[in-house]
Amino acid sequence: MPNQPKTPTRVFRIDDALYSAAKSKAESEGRTLSEVVREALTLYVGASEV
Repeated sequence: MPNQPKTPTRVFRIDDALYSAAKSKAESEGRTLSEVVREALTLYVGASEV
């Protein structure tokens, strides 16, 4: 099937104001919030851990 996600969906809680601000900034940069979160988590754990 086309457009099948390649990774499982994860659920976590986040403040509405932080979510909105992050989503707006990501969109202004031409990115998705998922891309931003993946990058942040990779930096957090270290690229060698992924």
